[in-house]
Amino acid sequence: MTSPSTAGALRICLAQYAPGLDPAENRIALTRHVATDVDLVVLPEGAARDFGTPGSPCAYAETLDGPFVSSLVALASRGATVVAGMFEKSDDASRPYNTVVAVNKDGVVASYRKIHLYDSFGYRESDVLLPGSVDQRPIVEVVGTRVGLAICYDLRFPELMRPMATEVDLMVLPAAWVAGPRKVGHWRTLLAARAIENVCYVAGVDQPGPRYAGNSLLVDPRGEIVAELGESEGSVRAEVDPALVTQARTENPSLDNRRL
Repeated sequence: MTSPSTAGALRICLAQYAPGLDPAENRIALTRHVATDVDLVVLPEGAARDFGTPGSPCAYAETLDGPFVSSLVALASRGATVVAGMFEKSDDASRPYNTVVAVNKDGVVASYRKIHLYDSFGYRESDVLLPGSVDQRPIVEVVGTRVGLAICYDLRFPELMRPMATEVDLMVLPAAWVAGPRKVGHWRTLLAARAIENVCYVAGVDQPGPRYAGNSLLVDPRGEIVAELGESEGSVRAEVDPALVTQARTENPSLDNRRL
């Protein structure tokens, strides 16, 4: 495994690809997308199985100890923590949770059930999925870097990340950000806004076009783009430096200056 060029930095890989509708094939595909020379790999929303036809019932879900998570744990045994999206069984057989898990070689270290379901731009995610509890605080530490979890449409709700702002160095959002007019602009602008207002790194990892918007990117706490992809499938590696978060919060103490 390679060493980070900045002492204390976290090596991250953003893997932008399109999972299919066959969970078994998706588990096999994980080996192509989970890098072994980094500390953290972030995969898209729905990595266990894609959503299928818009509005269709979610035809597959599993538990956090099911075959998808077991496959992630096996890959994480090579050294990297892996963050990925899946559909998790709930008490309502017709409506699972839209969940993201963070796993390492020891198993699941954090999970988050999507709170804000995508009832927008003509979609009704709440018809086929259950929302997660609003009191979740999913944070995991990876080689000294504090990482918070969110999913896709959550990006449009700054109040979700705000309570975690001082507790994280990096927020990651696996996504299936649907393509359309202005959608790439919204995606890029909102990722940068969440990084600037919370003075932390933010990584958004999308599925590629043409159905989704692609353009996965990592933004630093000053609002600079560190790494990005285009519309097509691909991956990119970068570093997250917690020391830069501390420096940026000294330069811009807006979190300390809050009045509300």
